[in-house]
Amino acid sequence: MATIFSMIVAGEIPSYKVAENEQFYAFLDINPLAKGHTLVIPKREVDYFFDLTDEEIGAMQIFAKKVAEGIKRAFPCIKVGQAVLGLEVPHAHIHLVPMQSEKDMLFTNPKLKLTPEEFKEIAEKITNEIAYDLTPKSWTD
Repeated sequence: MATIFSMIVAGEIPSYKVAENEQFYAFLDINPLAKGHTLVIPKREVDYFFDLTDEEIGAMQIFAKKVAEGIKRAFPCIKVGQAVLGLEVPHAHIHLVPMQSEKDMLFTNPKLKLTPEEFKEIAEKITNEIAYDLTPKSWTD
């Protein structure tokens, strides 16, 4: 059975896409801790992050770095925090959250309630700030 994230990648469930390449997909968390809270997932369905191959983990981190750079430019913050939890959806994923303090990464914090228009605006803002070509060949150029 496909996970909700696999259905998002397949276009069966809508999402607020931020970036995509052949291996990975980045989209806004629909229960965000902060404006810009983004999920990065492998397109290949893998439950546990550490079951990804070494090459996939490396490539996913590089992809996430490019997304985080876009988030930081779109939503100025001290840092973009990264969390790998993986219990809520059985599909490996990275949370990227703009942070002004470490408290911003507490997943017990109240989640923002945003309108579809706000989600679209946030996704566009991040996408427009991602200045890199996200194809794997560009990572070695």
